[in-house]
Amino acid sequence: MEKIYKSEEEFLKDYNSDDFEKLSLTADILLFSVSDGGKDNYRKLNEKYFSILLVKRDTYPFKDKWCLPGGFVGIDEAIDDAAVRVLRAETNLHNIYMEQLYTFGNVNRDPRMRVISTSFLALVDKNKLRDTLSENASWFNVMILEDEKEIHITLDNGNEKISFIAVKKLISKSTERYDYEIKNNDKLAFDHALVITTGISRLKNKVNYTDIVFHMMPEYFTLGELQQVYEVILGKKLLDPAFRRIIADKVEKTNKMKTGEGHRPSVLFRYKK
Repeated sequence: MEKIYKSEEEFLKDYNSDDFEKLSLTADILLFSVSDGGKDNYRKLNEKYFSILLVKRDTYPFKDKWCLPGGFVGIDEAIDDAAVRVLRAETNLHNIYMEQLYTFGNVNRDPRMRVISTSFLALVDKNKLRDTLSENASWFNVMILEDEKEIHITLDNGNEKISFIAVKKLISKSTERYDYEIKNNDKLAFDHALVITTGISRLKNKVNYTDIVFHMMPEYFTLGELQQVYEVILGKKLLDPAFRRIIADKVEKTNKMKTGEGHRPSVLFRYKK
């Protein structure tokens, strides 16, 4: 017969946490950036690269494989605080914009124990970074090919390529929400290929209806540069008139001009807060 308690104090006196199975919680960070590359024509803007930061593991499990920056949440630590701490500890980066993305809880996602991960979407303008990366951290350019059934993702840091396929499973037709099944992944640890795919999908959606992209921009920019960033994240070219309508209420013109670099002076804009 179940005991009936007269007060919370009486209940807590009998309560024993050892009666319950334990699980662990991690915070994993998808840090995305857009940065300048080279250009083929001096009259054109610098090419933009969409990139993600990965860390090479130096311990088991998955020793020598790449993963997202992450770590276990302390028993007396808030999840958001843990995300800031582990990003700094694993990459040496500070003061990065972050927001919670999704919680991943597949039973077999970690071979050591039952581990649930709260992932964070983090964004930065790589050109503004002044911190020196940890030795085992590296930026990988992200290349995406997507059709109705699959997403082919390749990550390239100039020395190593990581490729995998995410098979799309439609959850909700009205909202175009998908689950993903990962295939052909042999270089990313844990379920981080799934986490990366989910993060890219979320970022692409949020770019369309929020101002999140400006966390990846410098204080001043041309409309052409901003359009490039939208295009490299969305993976498609945008018509100029349509793009101008999208960002009309999000930016404001300044009295500053961008000169040099072989093209006509351009008006600089900034985010309208």
